Amino acid sequence: MSIKPLIILPDPILRQVSKPVERVDSDLRKLAVDMLETMYDAPGIGLAAIQVGEPRRLLVIDLAKEGEEPAPHVFINPEILESSDQRSVYEEGCLSIPDYYAEVERPAAVRVKYLDRDGKLQEMQAEGLMATCLQHEIDHLNGVLFIDHISKLKRDMVVRKFKKLAKDKAPGKMVG
Repeated sequence: MSIKPLIILPDPILRQVSKPVERVDSDLRKLAVDMLETMYDAPGIGLAAIQVGEPRRLLVIDLAKEGEEPAPHVFINPEILESSDQRSVYEEGCLSIPDYYAEVERPAAVRVKYLDRDGKLQEMQAEGLMATCLQHEIDHLNGVLFIDHISKLKRDMVVRKFKKLAKDKAPGKMVG
């Protein structure tokens, strides 16, 4: 198990569309375990493979609260089959956009099909936080960030801030 470095905005990798997983094997399962370790260390409740530089349709989620037994979920090639007409609003954050949070409106419930870590086809009906988290992470697999669901003005401000932070951290920058 190893903790992987997180890809941070404005890295263009975050805008890549992830490729479907061809085969569920031990390497993919190891990546899923590494992603869970990375997510727990961050700490976060969801992580898409693209956020650790792997453009594959793989994501992990664990909504267990602190002090509860971990309840990790691994979703391979997840696909939203249905979304409810009813909407809900959650304050979202993202490990790739640290310390920024915004209210995002999404469908309140979704039905998702995916492969589990054994490569078996599964379906899940999700609502509440799980539905929001699944939509957020599946967006990552499609090159979409949660800031794409907020106003252009707010989004532009966030992107500018992270571009400046990245520039300030660039190698060869003199610190005085």
